[in-house]
Amino acid sequence: MSIKRSIWLVVAGALAVSASLGTHAQTDREKAIAERLKPMGEVCIEGKGNCAAPAPAVAAGPRTGEQVYGGACIACHSSGVAGAPKMGVAADWAPRIAQGEDTLVTHAINGIRGMPPRGTCATCSDDEIRNAVKHMVAAVK
Repeated sequence: MSIKRSIWLVVAGALAVSASLGTHAQTDREKAIAERLKPMGEVCIEGKGNCAAPAPAVAAGPRTGEQVYGGACIACHSSGVAGAPKMGVAADWAPRIAQGEDTLVTHAINGIRGMPPRGTCATCSDDEIRNAVKHMVAAVK
């Protein structure tokens, strides 16, 4: 074998190894990019069989007034945001209580002045809203 041919084989081999390493590095880089760009979650369509996790459990009954107040109503009724009557402050609640419980519940469900319908609890049932109203009224009686 000639020296020229031997040199050519060494150079070709080095190029092949270099190309192989370059491809491997590119694959790792692409994997890293794909990992950074992968979706944060998936859409689960009921009945399509693509849901990995079971649906969240539904409560056995309506939440208590204390639970609803602590999860939603407290945001405004603890500090009086937008004129909301403050929890436990009789002077704030007296004129409202005078209107009767049904009126208070209707206002809480439908919204009134600065309070949107159902306050900040769009998932609350009418019974849960009633429970929250009773809980807040009981705090001043």
